[in-house]
Amino acid sequence: MSHIINASNLKKSYGNVKAVKGIDFHVNEGQLFAFVGPNGAGKTTTIDIICTLLKPDSGAVIVNGYTLGKQDDKIRKNIGIVFQDSILDNLLTVRENLYTRGSFYGLSSKELSAAVEKAARAADVQSFYNRPYGKISGGQRRRADIARALVNTPKILFLDEPTTGLDPQTRKSVWNTIRNLQKGAGMTVFLTTHYMEEAAKADYIAIIDNGRISAKGTPPELRARHSTDTLRLISKDNGRLATFLNEQNIKFIISGGAFIINISNTLGALPLVKKTERLISGFEVISGSMDDAFVKITGHAMREDAD
Repeated sequence: MSHIINASNLKKSYGNVKAVKGIDFHVNEGQLFAFVGPNGAGKTTTIDIICTLLKPDSGAVIVNGYTLGKQDDKIRKNIGIVFQDSILDNLLTVRENLYTRGSFYGLSSKELSAAVEKAARAADVQSFYNRPYGKISGGQRRRADIARALVNTPKILFLDEPTTGLDPQTRKSVWNTIRNLQKGAGMTVFLTTHYMEEAAKADYIAIIDNGRISAKGTPPELRARHSTDTLRLISKDNGRLATFLNEQNIKFIISGGAFIINISNTLGALPLVKKTERLISGFEVISGSMDDAFVKITGHAMREDAD
């Protein structure tokens, strides 16, 4: 699988603040790539550099074969960006906003119409196509933002925390749109987020914290390396079960009325369940989560302070 983005030794400072501290990563063509980290970690700075909006202090970036700093115009023709804050006009309809955006690309009238219609279908905005942008819901606005970014038929779609502030149902709708683009159109999607449950849906994840890449891998790889499965035992007699586990040198904690035991993997629960079956009334095996992996990698839970 070819690399559509390569970043090497990328650095950026704002005065004495080192926002990005020499990071290296790549994005494979056609992947949904999640760039994960708390606010203030360096996500937005990195995405702004790759999208030619910000000049790095040092390092190199190649986007679809074009070199940042030398072929920026060609990079811009290959990307679409959905910013954290919308740049569409509240007074114009969704359709008018898309045509306004499309007019920047020097297309003929026929080409512009075709490009706008294709983007509208891809982002599923037809049901509110002729409504003012300022009068539609938050989820509809995000889909319109995505449609705007698709007008130039980009090879790579950048989404900078696209679901922040949306309710769960609306986030799901936006995610369906993102997945349809990535799977249906084969588009590369570069997502920044601080929602670990969203990152778990990606093909590949890079975790950034305090300006450095802390870990990289697929969601299953990161969970396997950095999270722990747990076994919950519901006892018939707490005293007897505690005594048995202590005799077997099995470490446990009691939480929520259950005995919690860390296990190396899901199958590791079977011998323990067999040994304790006469002392328990039930059990549950819980797989390690991306939240667990993030805490193990960075040493803290996800921060959501201002970027």
